[in-house]
Amino acid sequence: MASTLRVGMIGYRFMGKAHSNAWRQAPHFFPLQAGVEMHTICGRDPAGVEAARAQFGWEHASTNWREVISSPHIDIIDINTPNDSHAEIAIAAAQAGKHVLCEKPLALTVKQCEQMVAAAKKAGVVNMVCHNYRRIPAIAQAKKMIEEGSIGQVFHFHARYAQDWIVDPQFPLVWRLQKGVSGSGAHGDINAHIIDLGRHLVGEFAEVSGLMHTFIKQRPLVDARGKGQGLTAKSNQKMGKVTVDDAAMFMGRFKNGALANLEATRFALGRKNHIEIEINGSQGSLHFDFEDMNRLKFFDNTNPGDRQGFRDILVTQPNGIHPYVGQWWPPGHIIGYEHTFVHTVADFVNACVSGKSIHPTFEDGLKNQRVMAAVQQSAQTRRWVKV
Repeated sequence: MASTLRVGMIGYRFMGKAHSNAWRQAPHFFPLQAGVEMHTICGRDPAGVEAARAQFGWEHASTNWREVISSPHIDIIDINTPNDSHAEIAIAAAQAGKHVLCEKPLALTVKQCEQMVAAAKKAGVVNMVCHNYRRIPAIAQAKKMIEEGSIGQVFHFHARYAQDWIVDPQFPLVWRLQKGVSGSGAHGDINAHIIDLGRHLVGEFAEVSGLMHTFIKQRPLVDARGKGQGLTAKSNQKMGKVTVDDAAMFMGRFKNGALANLEATRFALGRKNHIEIEINGSQGSLHFDFEDMNRLKFFDNTNPGDRQGFRDILVTQPNGIHPYVGQWWPPGHIIGYEHTFVHTVADFVNACVSGKSIHPTFEDGLKNQRVMAAVQQSAQTRRWVKV
C-alpha cells in the first residue's frame, strides 16, 4: 500500500463540501496509517467545479468522472453525486481497482445495490457507504452500551428524522423531488439514515408496515439538478409533478423480536435537521437528540430507589472513554456535524490500508435498500411486508 492515498471526489455541492473538509482535516487530527492527497474534484460545470477546487483545497479539477476513475494517480473514489449516478460510477470505480466511498442511499433500487456489492466483491476493493451518523460519538457510545448489556434485552426502537425545507409550495422541483434522479423523497433521503441506525444499534429488520405520503403534488419547474436547495421559484414558472414522498413512516419488527417505529418527514415546521432516537430495554433506556449531539441520556433500572430518572452522559471524555472525541479537544469542548464526516474518512482511510472494508459497507447499503423497498411495497399494498 502506498504511503499516500490519492483521492478523486465526484460531486462538489453540499456533500462535496462536507467531504472535502473531512479529507482535509482527518490527517491533522487522526493517526492515519497513510497520508491523504486531495488530488481531483469532479463536476459537470467547469466554472463551478473550478471554484470548488480553489475553495476546498483540491489540486486538480475535472468535468469527466470517467477520466478521474481511469487515472493511475487516483486510489480512492468518493461519490457525492445525485443518487441516479451512484451505481454507474461506483461499479466503474471498482472495476478500475479503486476503493470506493459512496454517499447514501447507496443506489436507486435493490438491483442496483446488488450490482454494486457484486462489483466491489469481485474487484476486492474496500467499500463504504457514508452513513456519517453512525460516527457521532454519542451514537457510538450507545452502540457500546447496548452491546455491553447496559439496557438489557431491547424492546423498542423509536426514531424520528424531521426537516422543514420544502413546506413552502413555491419551493421548486429540485432533483430531490424527482423519483428518476433521487429514487424516493424523505424515505431515501433521511429515513435511510434512521433505518441504518436501527440496523446498527438493534439488529436486522424482519417485517414492516409502512405509509408514504406526498403533501404537495406539483411545484414550479427550475434547473432541478444544477441549483439545489434553498431556491425561490418565480411565480410565472410552469409546474411539474412531484414524484416522491414528502413523508414516510413505518412500524416494524426486528429479527430479535424488538419493535420499531420510524418516521421521516420534510414537512415539520421548525425542524431543520432533527433526529431523535429512543431505545427501551429490559434494564434501561437510551435517548439521543441530534440537536444536542454531544449528550446521551441513560435511564438505569438496575439500581432502583428514590433518585431514578434519565441522567446525562456528556460524551466528550478523551483517552478512549468515549469514541472519537479524544482526537479533538479537552473534556466538555463539544464537536459538531462536520466532525462525523472526519471520523468516517479516518476509519475509511485506515480500512483502505488494511484492505478490509469497514461498516457500513455496500452490503449494509443493500440491506438498508431492502428495508426501504419493503416499506414502499407495504405503503402501496397496505399490507405487512417481510424484508
